[in-house]
Amino acid sequence: MKKIIAIAIMFISSVGFSQIKVVETVPVEKLGRVNNNFYVQKIGDEFTFFYTTVQSEDEEPSLKAFTFKNIDNAYQSLYGIISNGFNANPLNDVKLELPNNFVWLHYIPNSDKKTTVQFMVSNKAANSTNVSEPLSREQVEKLFQKS
Repeated sequence: MKKIIAIAIMFISSVGFSQIKVVETVPVEKLGRVNNNFYVQKIGDEFTFFYTTVQSEDEEPSLKAFTFKNIDNAYQSLYGIISNGFNANPLNDVKLELPNNFVWLHYIPNSDKKTTVQFMVSNKAANSTNVSEPLSREQVEKLFQKS
């Protein structure tokens, strides 16, 4: 009987005073990066694009992000949509709807024949809009690891 009580006390004390628990995590994959202003990471089946704002309602440049799941190969579809926008004539903005955001792809023709694209991200809940720095076709390919 004493052994059973001693084992029960040891079991209760080890369960009751445990402060550290091991939590299973999903590895983070760093994908493409353009300077320190734009990069992509993958956690499980979610892709997150981080970008530094050049225009925002806060007026201070800051790091912002938008995320989506890779359902029906959405990551590759996004790359295709952006790439096709460089070849469009005339250049039109493309509006994309994500679960928590709207993303406009704003194409800017430059005088040196290099078109760039800016991500204009509007949060559905907060009604805030942020604009990324312009990216060239080569930078988009680097971001999506195509070069």
